[in-house]
Amino acid sequence: MSDWETGRVIYLVIVLIMVGGWFLIQCREGLNKTLQQIVIWGLIIVGTAAGVGLWQDIQRQAGHGRITLSETGQIIVPRSGDGHYYLSAQINEADIHFVIDTGATDLVLTKADAARAGLNPDALNFLGRANTANGQVRTAAVRLNTVRLGGTLDRNVRAVVNGGDLNQSLMGMEYLQRWGRIEIANGELILTR
Repeated sequence: MSDWETGRVIYLVIVLIMVGGWFLIQCREGLNKTLQQIVIWGLIIVGTAAGVGLWQDIQRQAGHGRITLSETGQIIVPRSGDGHYYLSAQINEADIHFVIDTGATDLVLTKADAARAGLNPDALNFLGRANTANGQVRTAAVRLNTVRLGGTLDRNVRAVVNGGDLNQSLMGMEYLQRWGRIEIANGELILTR
């Protein structure tokens, strides 16, 4: 610390001691009551902050993966609190949760989701490679018997299984291009066929 900063710290400590001393002298008789009020207000502020944080988490989880079907057959996906769009689709009759990733080329399944969809990840040939934000990973090309999203059923859909540590399956452009229109507006992603 420079001499200037040391001087400022000493000055602030002296001012704090003076203000604190004045406060103690003025509140000497009611000090206990004043301290109780300070603690109560502190708890109220901390409780309110915790409540706001929990409410935001509850709202984020409530909308996570929920899709709405419009009367015209559009699929409407609300934006999650983290800014991403999540949805669930049935892959070979198994519910799989996806993050919509327009930067991904393929429909990408994690090994766990591939197994849930009836594929055996241990029997797959991980001959492909994909460049990701975390580096290069091995992939295995697969064909999915069915992909059901909302009221739409697609058969014989090309996908890949990620051989690396992927937390969430990705719905990339290979599948999204099957939809005639992809629109993002007012915090919603809208898929139209």
